[in-house]
Amino acid sequence: MQITDIPASVHTRGAKSPVRHTVTLIPGDGVGPEIAAAVQRILAAAGAPLDWERCNAGATVFARGVASGVPQETLDSIRRTGLALKGPLETPVGHGGKSANVTLRKLFETYANVRPAREISGVETPYSGRGIDFVVVRENVEDLYAGIEHMQSPSVAQCLKIITRKGSEKIIRLAFELALAEGRTSVHCATKANIMKLTEGLFKRVFEEVARDYPSIRAQHIIVDNAAHQLALRPEQFEVIVTTNLNGDILSDLASGLVGGLGFAPSANLGTQAAIFEAVHGSAPDIAGRGIANPSGLLLSAVMMLRHLGHMDTARRVKNALLHVIEQGRVRTADFARGGVSAGTDAFTDAVIDALGKEPARMAGGEYSRLRLPSPGPQSMIEPKQREVTGADIFIESTLAPKVLGDSLAALAADSPLALSMISNRGTQVYPGETPATDCVDVYRCRFLTRDAGKAAGDAVLLALLAKVAASYHWMHVEKLQNFDNAPAYTRAQGED
Repeated sequence: MQITDIPASVHTRGAKSPVRHTVTLIPGDGVGPEIAAAVQRILAAAGAPLDWERCNAGATVFARGVASGVPQETLDSIRRTGLALKGPLETPVGHGGKSANVTLRKLFETYANVRPAREISGVETPYSGRGIDFVVVRENVEDLYAGIEHMQSPSVAQCLKIITRKGSEKIIRLAFELALAEGRTSVHCATKANIMKLTEGLFKRVFEEVARDYPSIRAQHIIVDNAAHQLALRPEQFEVIVTTNLNGDILSDLASGLVGGLGFAPSANLGTQAAIFEAVHGSAPDIAGRGIANPSGLLLSAVMMLRHLGHMDTARRVKNALLHVIEQGRVRTADFARGGVSAGTDAFTDAVIDALGKEPARMAGGEYSRLRLPSPGPQSMIEPKQREVTGADIFIESTLAPKVLGDSLAALAADSPLALSMISNRGTQVYPGETPATDCVDVYRCRFLTRDAGKAAGDAVLLALLAKVAASYHWMHVEKLQNFDNAPAYTRAQGED
C-alpha cells in the first residue's frame, strides 16, 4: 500500500495569490446555520481562499422523504469539490432513516475520522494544566457501523461486525503518517482483541505488521477498556490512538470531555476522493435561533481543512486568534462562561476576527507538515496455502428446549457426513450437556462438523443437510466453517471444548 500526498492545489511560497478552493458547505440543523455563518466570516477575514457551495442534509431532507438524509444535489457537489464543511445534523434515533453523517462517510469512503483532543488555555476542566494533546484516529466505515443488521426472529436482532485487512491497514498507516506529520513519537492501538479474537484481533495483527514500517514511532497495543481507564487517569501519556469504528466513536467523545466538551471538538473525515470536516457536537435545537451558540468546534474543524489544503499559515492565524480570545476570557459564549457575563455568537465571532494576528500566551498553534494519505491500491485477496470447509453453523429459530432440539437435529443428520457438534444460545453452549443457568432465547446456533476429520464438507453436503433442517425448522442464517492453513477460522462457543 503506497502513501501519497493529498491531491490539492495550494498556495506556495512566492506565489502572487493563493489558488482558490470551492468547498461544499452544509450548514446543518439547529444551531448549524448560525455557527456556519460565523466560521465563514472569520475565514473571509483571515483571507482564506475559499468559495462556497451551500447544500442541505439532515432534518429538512429527511422531512422531504429522502431516507439517507442526503439529497443528490449535495452528493454531486461533494463529488465536484472533494471538500465539505458540515455543521451538526439531526439523526433519527431507533427509527426512521439512516444517519446522514454515516451516509456521507460511507458514500465517499472517508475511512479516517481524525479527532484531536488538546487542552485549551482558558477552558477550565478537571484536567487543566496537565498538557493533554493527543489525537484519536478512528476507522470510519467498517465494524458494526457497516450497518448490516437483521431481525433473526421477532425477538432477536443481529448486527454483523466487519473488519477487513485492507480497511485496517489504511487507517493504521494513516495514524502513523499523522504522527510523523505532527512530530509525535508514539501510536497506541486500542482494541478488544482479548474477546473478539478474529475481528479486533485482525486489527491488532495488522497494527503490529504496519508498525515495522515506522521504526521511529513507538507502537503499543492497549485493550480498549484499559485505554478508557488510562484516559481518565493519565491522558497526557497518549499522543495518537488508532482504533476500530465503535471503539473510536466512544473514545473520541471521552477525549473531548477531557478538554472542555464537544463544543471545542474538531473533526475530519478523510478519504482519497473527498474530505469532510465537521463539528461533532449536536444540533442543540433548544438554543437554535437565539444567537448564543459557540462556533469553536466548527471553526477548529475549518482549521483542519485549511491544513488539509496546505494553507498552514492561514490555519495557524485562525487557530491562534481563537485561542487568544478564549485565553483572554473577556468574550465567552454561554456554554463556557462559567456564571460570568456571556457573549452571543456574533460578538464572539467579532472578537476572533479582531484577534487575527495575535497569539495566546500558552499553547499556540503548533507546526504541522502535510499529512500523507495511504493509497487504497487494487483489490486483493490473501489466498491461504490450504483451505478446507469442515462444517457449518446453522442458525435456527425455535422455542424448544436445547436437549429436545439437539436430539432432533442429531437424528436429522444421522445419515449425513456432518454430525451435530454443539448448540449455543447467545454464544454459550447449551447442548450437549446441561446448562440450566443459561436463559435461552429463540435463536440457536447449531454447529455441524464433518464426521471424518480428514475429509472436507462440500457444498452439496451442506445443502443436503440444510434441506433436511429446513423441512422441520425455520432457519435464517448459515456460516461455513473453514480452516485456513490448518487453523480454524471461526471461534468456539463458551463452554465448547
